[in-house]
Order: sequence, then structure tokens, then C-alpha cells
Amino acid sequence: MTDLPVRYARWDGPGLPFTLVDTRVAAEPGPGEVLVRIDLATVCGSDLHTATGRRRSPAPSVLGHEQVGTVLAAGGDVRCQDGTPVVPGLRVVWSVTASCGDCDRCGRGLTQKCRALFKYGHELLDELAPLTGGFATHCVLRPGTAIVAVPDELPDEVAAPASCATATVAAVLAEAGPLDGRRVLVTGAGMLGVTAVAMAAEAGAEVIASDPDPKRRAQALRFGARETAATAADVGVDVEIALELSGHPDAVRTCLGALAIGGTAVLAGSVFPGPAVPLDPERLVRGLHTVTGVHNYRPADLQRAVDFLAAHHAAYPFAELVGGAYDLGTLDAAFAGAHGAEAPGAGAPRQAVRPHQAAATGS
Repeated sequence: MTDLPVRYARWDGPGLPFTLVDTRVAAEPGPGEVLVRIDLATVCGSDLHTATGRRRSPAPSVLGHEQVGTVLAAGGDVRCQDGTPVVPGLRVVWSVTASCGDCDRCGRGLTQKCRALFKYGHELLDELAPLTGGFATHCVLRPGTAIVAVPDELPDEVAAPASCATATVAAVLAEAGPLDGRRVLVTGAGMLGVTAVAMAAEAGAEVIASDPDPKRRAQALRFGARETAATAADVGVDVEIALELSGHPDAVRTCLGALAIGGTAVLAGSVFPGPAVPLDPERLVRGLHTVTGVHNYRPADLQRAVDFLAAHHAAYPFAELVGGAYDLGTLDAAFAGAHGAEAPGAGAPRQAVRPHQAAATGS
């Protein structure tokens, strides 16, 4: 069996620099596995939270879970979510999770919470099988991973975030229910927020985007928001659907307080520890409100994400959401750039990493 030279960036814990590791792996994947060359990866907000210690994650590990790549080899008859055969040369994105398909949670359709869940970019490093994250030249996809083919016309910068940001938004909208003609509030106009604005607007919703940052509010208008708001007082009440995508406690309170009779709030931004938010049970009961949470997503959500981007990416400035031109050797700088992008008035919310780019050209 031949082997393949590969490189990955090892993360050793909060506050520590990345270490480049060169090694070799089997060029022929095992049964049900897929070997993919990673063409571009993006630094997600949860990568930042992990690197700074805000979010607990095992170390050492290979971070990264938003990426697009090209199939080099498949271990048998592996299929994409829509039935497309996974063959060498196929351009793909894949789910952040791999599920067993056999446990009780998978049987209930909760594959994203499988009892034997494997999460790309979130696992303890196994030096004998290290290709488990996006910040590497290659990744080995396990059985139980949702794989979606990427159309040629979809740029790498637009396709890569589908594996986390766009698919998560697709899952949020699926929980929200029908959107056509509904008044929808989106709190947080970062990467997920503006994606939700565009997807909800295309579904026929009247969208209000709430964010304290004026630059982000202006961006939300470019993604289809009907109006914007800086504070809870500016939002008012009587929205039929509220989508919380920032994780800020004030935004959660805004969503809960803005619901009309029969309204639904979908919370997806609170993926790191924070203060508890009070819930008025009388208002919930008398208002016939529904409050639900979304974490990770199902395979069908990833397919919907790619389908949406393929159909609408040219109508909205999705490519502007990804900046930078980093390589694995400048990954620390990419994380610094991504951290700066979270500041008010900053630039692109995602920073791009091209693992096969020559180190001398990194920025």
C-alpha cells in the first residue's frame, strides 16, 4: 500500500502557537472512508473560542471544521447526500459530525447528537490517524459523514463555511417553520446572522436584523434585511419568529421579549458558557410561545445550505464574508486576524487558510 505525505497544524492548548507536523498516511482509505485534499478552510468563531480557552476542547488536536476539498480516493461505494457517487476529482464539503446511525438518538433522527459522535476539528489528536480537522493538507472522512458535492461555479470562499455556518442556519430555519410572509427577527449580524437574513428573505420573510454594530447592520441590509435595529427597544414586539445567532444574553432576552402570540424563538448562538437568562413562564404560556435550541445540524441541512449558496451566492456578497490569504505556516496570524474581525466595525468575519499555499505567500 502506498502512502501520502501530509501536513497538519497541531493545536496544543489555549494560548499556545500552532505546530506544523509533517507525516505520511495511507493513500488508500479504509472501507467507507474518503481521502480529501483540503483546498480552503476558514477560521470559525468556535475555533477562536477553543483557541482562547473560552470553549473547552481536547488538546492536542487538529482544529478546523469549515472547509472545501477535492476527493482523492474513496474506500468503496460512498455516496453524497443526494446519491452522487464520491469519486476522485469530485469537489465536496462535509458535515462537522460523523454519526453511527445505530444508536437510539440516530434512530430518532438526532444524528447530530449521536452517542458515538465524532466531530471534525474537535477530537483528541491520534498521531497514527491525525487527519481529523480542516487545518491540514488533507482530511480522512469517516463512515457516517454527510458529504455534499459542490458545483464548480461556487467559489471556495463561499463553499467552505457551508460545513458549519450555512448548514447551522439551514437547521435553524428548519426549526423556525414556514417563513413566507412572516415577520422575522435575527439577532446578531455576523457570519451566521447575515446568512440567516439572506435565507429568510429568499423564503419570503420580512426580516429585521438587530446588532449594536452599525457596520454589521449596514451589511445586513445588503443581505436582504427590510430594516435594522441597534437595541431591544428599537426592535419592539410582535415578531412571529426570532432567530438568535449571536450568543449574547441581551440578544436572547430580545428574542424572547419580541415574540408575538404564537411566536417561535430559535436559539443557536449560545454555544459557550454564559450567564443564565430569565424566562417568564406566564408570558410563554399565555403567548403560546415556542422556544427551541439548535446545535450542529442534520445531513439534509448541509445539502440545503449548498443548494442555497449555489442558487443565490451571486445575489448577495457572500464572498466578502471571507478575507485573508493564509497558509498553514501562518495559521497563528489567521487566528489573530479572525479574532480582530470579531471586534465592532471590523472586516470579514472569516479568514481563509489555503493549506497547499506556499508558506512564503502567506499574509
